[in-house]
Amino acid sequence: MSELTLVVLAAGMGSRFGGDRIKQLEPLGPNGELLIDYSVHDAVRNGFTRVLFIIRKDIEELFRKTIGDRISRVVKTDYVFQSADDLPVRKKDFPARTKPWGTAQALYCCKDALDGDFAVINADDFYGAEAFSVLADFLKGTAEKQNADACSVDFLLKNTLSENGPVNRGICRTNAEGLLTFVEETKKISRGSDGVIRGTYDGYEKILGDNDTTSMSMWGFKAGFTDIITRQLKAFLNNLQPDELKSELTIAEAVSREITSGGFRVRDLPTDSRWFGITYESDSVKAEKILSEYVAKGIYKSPL
Repeated sequence: MSELTLVVLAAGMGSRFGGDRIKQLEPLGPNGELLIDYSVHDAVRNGFTRVLFIIRKDIEELFRKTIGDRISRVVKTDYVFQSADDLPVRKKDFPARTKPWGTAQALYCCKDALDGDFAVINADDFYGAEAFSVLADFLKGTAEKQNADACSVDFLLKNTLSENGPVNRGICRTNAEGLLTFVEETKKISRGSDGVIRGTYDGYEKILGDNDTTSMSMWGFKAGFTDIITRQLKAFLNNLQPDELKSELTIAEAVSREITSGGFRVRDLPTDSRWFGITYESDSVKAEKILSEYVAKGIYKSPL
C-alpha cells in the first residue's frame, strides 16, 4: 500500500471568527494545542503517513511557524497553495475575482501532489479518534471499500450545532445500501425556541431532525479522484459570468453531482464520535472545556 495522505483544508480565514485572527491557528488545548494537533495525532495513530496542508501563500510563514514545522517532526508534511487564479479553464476570465473558489478548487490545487488514496478534513474541526479509525479502515481496503469509490464519515446533526449562531451543514441522504445519494448544502441551521431545528435549502425553509447525519468535510477518496474534481470544477466555472465574485463549489457539491451524473458510489459511514468546531469566536470556550475534559479522562495526554 502506498503512503496514506491526510489532506487538511486550511486556506480559509473565518470572517465570523474575529478580524484578522486565523481560527485554524487558535490554541485551544490545555498546553496550547490546536485542533489540527489532535487530528494529526489521531490520524498518525491510525496509519496515516503524510499530511498535505492546503493554505494561502500569504499565511505560509505564520502557518509553518505555528503548526507546520512542529507537525513535520512527527510525520511527513507537504504544502499546496490555493489561489483564485489556479483553475482548469477560464483562467483569465474573472479579472475582479480575488476570493478562492471553495473546497473543490482547493482539492484541485492538489492534483500534482496526490497519487494515492487520501482523506480530506478541515483544519478547524475536531473529529475524534473513532472517526479517524473508521476513515482509515475504509482507505486501507476493508470489504466496504470494494463496493464504493469513496466514503463520507458523518456526524449527528444535533452534535454539530453551535450555541452562538446559525451554521451551514451538508445534510446526508442515503439509500438502502448505505450509499450516499445526495448532500443537501443547507444554510443558516439553528434550533429555535420551540426546539425545532430549521435551515434553508435551495431557498426554502427546511425542518431537520436531531439524528440527521451531516457531512463535516471528512472524506476518503481513492487515487484518481482529482480527475473527477477537475471535471466538476470545469463544468462549474463554464456556467459563470465573468463578473462573478462569490460563487463557490464545495467538495460535497462536486461529489453530489458526480453521484447523480456518473454513478459514483460513496459509502456513508456514520460515527458516534463527538465533533466540534469554532465557527464563532465564542465557540472556543466550549472547545477548551471539552479538550480539558478529554485530558482529565486520559483520552489525550497533556501536553499532547
